[in-house]
Amino acid sequence: MAGRKHGHPRLYEILTEAADLHNRKNRDYAQGGEPLGNFDRRAAIYGLYPGLDLTDPAIVAVLDLLKQLDAYLWMKSEGYEGETESKRARLLDVLVYAGIAMIQEEEDGR
Repeated sequence: MAGRKHGHPRLYEILTEAADLHNRKNRDYAQGGEPLGNFDRRAAIYGLYPGLDLTDPAIVAVLDLLKQLDAYLWMKSEGYEGETESKRARLLDVLVYAGIAMIQEEEDGR
């Protein structure tokens, strides 16, 4: 942004922080591939299930699980370790989200 900034100075600090976080996370999700490739990959998977109820908490948990699984698989396929989250952390997230989905299914059956 060239010239004088007219917005709140703290907002510019927050935006810089957000840009840095986006940069680090995108390294994990893209690693030189398409910058938003993780969204394309997941959208292709989700498209296979047009009848999903996106208001179902178990489905929400599984979609979050797929996000972590996609990140893990991309790291494995590209041969790198995550900068913000390791492969191990991604797999632990998969376990957590699977457990959450199981709890949601149990509670939904009441």
